[in-house]
Amino acid sequence: MEVMKIALLGYDVEGRASYDYFAAQGHELVIHDQNPATAVPEGITAVLGENYLDGLDRYDLLVRTAGLPPKKILDKNPSVADKITTHLDEFLKVSPTRNIIGVTGTKGKGTTSTLITKMLEAGGKTVWLGGNIGLAPLGFLNELSPDSWVVLEMSSFQLSDIKHAPHIAVCLMVVPEHLDWHANVEDYVAAKTRLFANQSADDVAIYFAENELSKQIASASKGRILAYYAPPGAVVEDGAIKIDGQVICRTDELKLLGRHNWQNVCAAVTAVWQEVHSVDALREVLTTFTGLEHRLEFVRELDGVSYYDDSYGTAPETAVVAMQAFNQPEILILGGHGKGIPFDNLAIVVAEKQIKGVITIGETGAEIASALRSQGYETITAGADNIDEIVRQARELAQPGDVVLLSTACTSFDMFKNYKERGEEFKRAVQALA
Repeated sequence: MEVMKIALLGYDVEGRASYDYFAAQGHELVIHDQNPATAVPEGITAVLGENYLDGLDRYDLLVRTAGLPPKKILDKNPSVADKITTHLDEFLKVSPTRNIIGVTGTKGKGTTSTLITKMLEAGGKTVWLGGNIGLAPLGFLNELSPDSWVVLEMSSFQLSDIKHAPHIAVCLMVVPEHLDWHANVEDYVAAKTRLFANQSADDVAIYFAENELSKQIASASKGRILAYYAPPGAVVEDGAIKIDGQVICRTDELKLLGRHNWQNVCAAVTAVWQEVHSVDALREVLTTFTGLEHRLEFVRELDGVSYYDDSYGTAPETAVVAMQAFNQPEILILGGHGKGIPFDNLAIVVAEKQIKGVITIGETGAEIASALRSQGYETITAGADNIDEIVRQARELAQPGDVVLLSTACTSFDMFKNYKERGEEFKRAVQALA
């Protein structure tokens, strides 16, 4: 085997798993990372700091971390496009199993991927969950056999230059997102389209029947293309989840909160049904799975008020979906670091739904308040600059029977390290209420 000189661009969880994989093959590795304090393996050359993308044309292969846009690499190294790969693309290239299901879309990827994994396991399959959720897939490569199944949550960051595809690709609802990373909406859609365009004739492409962008993206596949939320895929009909005329379970038996999760359930059932035709296996999962952390997660009830953490939602559209999951009066906590997406539609829904009160926080607080007032909505409280006080403000506004919902429509980087820290701090503050 030819020894290659490989640059690992970004030394995060993916980067470390990539290091282990390529080092085991005897390649010459150099770590490049923007963070000058990055800890690297002993004896390994590293290029750290602001000039970490300089001089990359001297390498045979460039393994970029998902969060690093290819454009940043190419702006400084115009000739290296053919050398760029990702952890995920390398895995798809070398995987010993073709039984791979890739899930993309704007929101719902983690929930859908987890449902697929659990249903395949209930159907007797050996399954690994990776990508944006679970494990870095090159880390479990050596555990796989041709009969193994792999479920990958795949973000647009990972797909923007991908050259390989899973056997089954699922596209959930797609709305504009990550416009602080992608050049425009077209670039965002093009990234997701690559996942399907790389499929072959014996592959399967699954799309959301009620979303035109999802249908457009899946239509790039050369494989069998089928819808969910409409035949031939899983549907919601007569208060039940059905596929091929068979009832999997009633919607009121689902433990997942919100009608938007009916869509995720139908996507997962449609994907799994390509391999597992056990109603009992699917039903067992759907009637027990309560969801993932920070996704409409119930925190506690205090004085008749229910508190929910939806910190994972970082776009206006996800806040709309979260609001619509409840019939009770809501105190909504909105704001944070924006992504370049307007808040106009969010404001319309807040006004139409007559949300009881909105607490605006973070960098976008004033912008959101302005959008709300343009719709004639005035029940706005300027939030404090720390989460404990924000939660106390919400408690003062809420009455028995109300819901306090943290679903900010924004990322967290102005006040927190990430959405997980924001959610954990919110839950801590709620639990601290006396």
